[in-house]
Amino acid sequence: MFEIAYSWFSRWLNASSQRDGAFSILFAILGICAWYAWVNRKSSKPIAPLPPGPRGLPIVGYLPFLGFDNLHHAFTDLAGAYGPIYKLWLGSKLTIVISSPSLVKEAVRDHDVAFSERDPSIAARVITFGANNIVFDSYSSPSWRNKRRILATDMLSNANLNAFYGLRREKVMKTVWDVYKNVGKPFDIGELAFLTTINATIGMMWGGKHRGREVAKIEGHFKDLSSQIMVLLARPNISDVFPSLARFDMQGIEREMKKILQSFNQLFDSVIELRDNAASEKEKVDGMSGQKSDFLQILLGLHNDSEDSATSFTMKHIKGILMDILVGGTDTTSTMTEWVMADLMQHPEKMEKVMKELCDVVGLNNTVEEFHLPSLSYLNAVIKESFRMHPPLPLLFPRCCGQSLTLGGYTIPKGSRVFLNMWSINMDPNIWDNPSKFQPERFLNDTDKFDFRGNDFRYLPFGAGRRMCPGLSLGEKMLALLLASLLHSFEWKLPQGTELELSSKFGLVVKKKIPLRLIPVPRLTNPKLYKE
Repeated sequence: MFEIAYSWFSRWLNASSQRDGAFSILFAILGICAWYAWVNRKSSKPIAPLPPGPRGLPIVGYLPFLGFDNLHHAFTDLAGAYGPIYKLWLGSKLTIVISSPSLVKEAVRDHDVAFSERDPSIAARVITFGANNIVFDSYSSPSWRNKRRILATDMLSNANLNAFYGLRREKVMKTVWDVYKNVGKPFDIGELAFLTTINATIGMMWGGKHRGREVAKIEGHFKDLSSQIMVLLARPNISDVFPSLARFDMQGIEREMKKILQSFNQLFDSVIELRDNAASEKEKVDGMSGQKSDFLQILLGLHNDSEDSATSFTMKHIKGILMDILVGGTDTTSTMTEWVMADLMQHPEKMEKVMKELCDVVGLNNTVEEFHLPSLSYLNAVIKESFRMHPPLPLLFPRCCGQSLTLGGYTIPKGSRVFLNMWSINMDPNIWDNPSKFQPERFLNDTDKFDFRGNDFRYLPFGAGRRMCPGLSLGEKMLALLLASLLHSFEWKLPQGTELELSSKFGLVVKKKIPLRLIPVPRLTNPKLYKE
């Protein structure tokens, strides 16, 4: 009996093991099928495609087909073929170009954080001390937020800018006096504006005292150095689109930029050393009212020798911010002064309106003061129209997408470089009536809407969102005061036998191709007004 029971139990046990094995195999198969079905169901969800775009050559992409002398025009032509958002490969870099206000709004407002990253070029990294400035530093870096806060609240606050008004006025009136002394001779308007702006900027940055010969010598070369920087920053560099080739610096752009950096590094080291030596004298900026510190004094007061902490404010950060103000502010202001004057010379009826407004608001027995500027509505409209027709940064600074997202129904992969083609938007006949016509009157209505602060995505000469130009307030004040003073103090004429033209040359900042040279004729009733 026992043997029979054992035999039956053994047969059951063997059968059970086989059943367990079969069940295990079955469950495994079912599990695999379920996983496969789940994966297929997930991947079957619609994934937004990449934006459309032109086909390029293998490896190099679309790089050989672009005319870099007029990159904004090339991008605009491609928008006509592929729509308001498209892609193209520049070497190994995926580039997205956006050319409509609605998509720009979606990028810089709805996805502002994602599109606030930068992918600086090699040249940009070199000249900004390793992207330690505000323009090219990473948005996710704690140092960027700290630098932005310092610039906005400590250096370029309304209170601080107002305290420097005496200095700005002094430098502008010195220019007016220099022009008056040379009435009848032609002036290069761009150079005149640059020298005025750089003198005012230097005064606000580190004052006029204790500069020393070396500092003054380098300051004398600012215009050439600044022009070289803008050219190198805009020049296509094969090492930027093929990072693996960066070590070779085949075009020599990095070497050229390092030479320029040496001059600025020497300048900054010199003024910092002089400032340290004169610290006990509590140096003041010439022409400045009150006890406000100049920019360098503010920055040195915040300096921390340690570079280990994420929140440290190092000497590289100081130099990076000084570079932002010194190069960025002066070049844009001088460029736009020249464009505005050229536009007015081409349209004498607009010039007449500006002159009449200056007579009505300021009077020929007075000089322009900063409090006059808000009342010069037509001149302000002229300035805005010149910015529309000749944006100094037609593509703004390229952004970098910090995370993959969907924009306008298309996938924008993480790491893509993104250009906002404001030139295309500014010249779009669906947005602007007769966009190629110089028509300041279009800005006389809705003046609060079409300002420089990115409130209307059809008009962003200084950008918008977190990456809007940090020196906007200073540049706006300096440009308006300089233009109003030059136009109020003199009538301007072309030299005999010359013709006016408005062609441009592409760079990081788009300048007038042929410098504008004009002859001044005094307008003010009392010659003593030119000496103030």
